Amino acid sequence: MDLPVVDLSRYLEISARRGAGALPPAAAEVELRALCTTVSGCLRDSGALLVKDPRCSVEDNDRFLDMMERYFGRPEEFKRLQARPALHYQVGATPEGVEVPRSLVDEDMQAKIKLMPEEFQPAIPRGPDPKWRYMWRVGPRPANTRFQELNSEPVIPEGFPEWKETMDSWGSKMIAAIEVVAEMAAIGFGLDKDAFTSLMKQGPHLLAPTGSDLQRHGSLGTVFAGYHYDLNFLTIHGRSRFPGLSIWLRNGQKMEVKVPVGCLLIQTGMQIEWLTGGKCLAGMHEVTVTNRTLEAIELAKQQNLSIWRVSSTLFAHIASDAILKPLGHFAETPVASKYPPMCAGDFVERELGVINLKGRKGYS
Repeated sequence: MDLPVVDLSRYLEISARRGAGALPPAAAEVELRALCTTVSGCLRDSGALLVKDPRCSVEDNDRFLDMMERYFGRPEEFKRLQARPALHYQVGATPEGVEVPRSLVDEDMQAKIKLMPEEFQPAIPRGPDPKWRYMWRVGPRPANTRFQELNSEPVIPEGFPEWKETMDSWGSKMIAAIEVVAEMAAIGFGLDKDAFTSLMKQGPHLLAPTGSDLQRHGSLGTVFAGYHYDLNFLTIHGRSRFPGLSIWLRNGQKMEVKVPVGCLLIQTGMQIEWLTGGKCLAGMHEVTVTNRTLEAIELAKQQNLSIWRVSSTLFAHIASDAILKPLGHFAETPVASKYPPMCAGDFVERELGVINLKGRKGYS
């Protein structure tokens, strides 16, 4: 199956009319409600959604990918100058071999994998992910917070004068798309429109592109990002030039994602699972070298293009000092007690410890 594509244009148009004081026709309200139900239903059932946002162009995505391909193609000793391990790698570069996939350290997850039908089981990583990552904070930071390391100043590599403008521009456009999806999901779930977006204000949103060297690690089956979920609220990606991302649907089926040109992929994280009391689960996914990846590598070589696989991943977060808890009617779900009130920053720090980005603290 393919994921549905939701065009955000109509929602933006109706919202603009409302903002201008014009009441949309009743038919438009019905249309808007149907769009919102599609968004919430897709996030609930598949943990992923494809959207088109007129504010996020193919040219924007390409400009970002071009710059990141040049950066990741620089020597390792140069990229390590931008690493900040003392800040849990939450800004700057994360070298390959640092981030540990959750499926490698979480015994409960390993037990669940063994129960899956063989054709849907993820690839088993042999060690830490062989991918680089670059963390760039997007949007305003809180003036006062208990979680300073999650809201640190950005790191800018030398030799890239366009870096800040490119990162901020693409990052802010993807956050804008996430905010619209968050509003639509809230409406579709029967919550106030701003139920999610009000908690996102001044969140430690991270533009976190990954760089995978397909020259060194381009053999079939290589695991770049082992089976895992994202700890944040919603994750958004622009289209990568190399396939390889697979997701698991709510029914347990594994599916390789195909992102059409001009579309953005959105995935659910643990924070939205918390806020919906388990109604919307964090989406499981992995990135590996597949046959489609090999075809793209061969084509790139023929055209003398970069064969670094870059993802324009952005992690949208709930604000560090906000409280995670099931919202509205989700507090009445049978499993709501599994999601006790918890400061979002404490939750993030706990999760970072598990995947080797904060001293490997235990998971409680």
